[in-house]
Amino acid sequence: MTTQKMTIAKALNAGMRKAMEDDPKVVLMGEDVGKLGGVFRVTEHLQKDFGEHRVVDTPLAESGILGTAVGMALRGYRPVVEIQFDGFVYPAFDQIVSQVAKMHYRSLGKIRLPLVIRIPYGGGIGAVEHHSESNEAYFAHTAGLRVVTCATPEDAYWMMQQAVASDDPVVFYEPKRRYHERGFIELGEAAPYELHEAVVRREGTDVTLLTYGPMVKVSLAAAQAAELEDGPDVEVVDLRSLSPLDLDVITASVAKTGRCVVVNEAQTFLGMSSELAALVQQECFYHLEAPVLRVGGYNIPYPPSRHEEHFLPDLDRVLHAVDAALAY
Repeated sequence: MTTQKMTIAKALNAGMRKAMEDDPKVVLMGEDVGKLGGVFRVTEHLQKDFGEHRVVDTPLAESGILGTAVGMALRGYRPVVEIQFDGFVYPAFDQIVSQVAKMHYRSLGKIRLPLVIRIPYGGGIGAVEHHSESNEAYFAHTAGLRVVTCATPEDAYWMMQQAVASDDPVVFYEPKRRYHERGFIELGEAAPYELHEAVVRREGTDVTLLTYGPMVKVSLAAAQAAELEDGPDVEVVDLRSLSPLDLDVITASVAKTGRCVVVNEAQTFLGMSSELAALVQQECFYHLEAPVLRVGGYNIPYPPSRHEEHFLPDLDRVLHAVDAALAY
């Protein structure tokens, strides 16, 4: 077993490379994923090494990309398609919710669609409209899809391979503002966690932070800041999978601490945080010492880049929610 240090972007690239080496039916598709290597260079050098027949530069037509991927998956391929930015997925929305999510059920279980839909998501990069959205709740709400998101290079490397190997369609959210953050990866024979397994990133006794994707780093920073001020001992749970949810890890943590704050970047209204709050109060009602609180974006369209620092949840907003939970 060897250990390497790399960024999340490089880890995703390495995960796709390994999947393509292991299975000649794995094909990458998307806008500028080939010669350019993607706008974030996540697919850099893969077309050079595997050829244009396996790393395909597509037209600027998300519905066409997904429709083509459905046909290829039906014919035995394992397409990995990139939606260049989160807000560009909507032209493909009908294909994803009407075709990708339902094919297995429509065929009474006789047909599988093994495809991965990569979506860089979230804000914090100073981008223009339609480039900074957190629309994961749409697809987590859609039965028939698996929805996951990585927060570390190690997860990026292993979860990408697990998603490609899945016989079910997987929507793979990548926190774009974390692409260049580095970490260590154990390049062994098996992944350290299952694809849909939540992980306790920091042990604590007083409050549970349920979080995922770009907010894992913020939540860990808040937990550390609380500790430095002799404050509460905060536990941080990285969900990793949004559909299905790992209820065992979630409920075990909240039952231990008695308090829960859900932290995500998306708007809180009718989002992932709403579902998590409902599940926690349903499953952990008699353990709770305070209401389940939520920290997220405001219920407005994503603002212009000069205002995004006011929209995005930060350390102070997380700590304020922790203090509020402890005040009960």
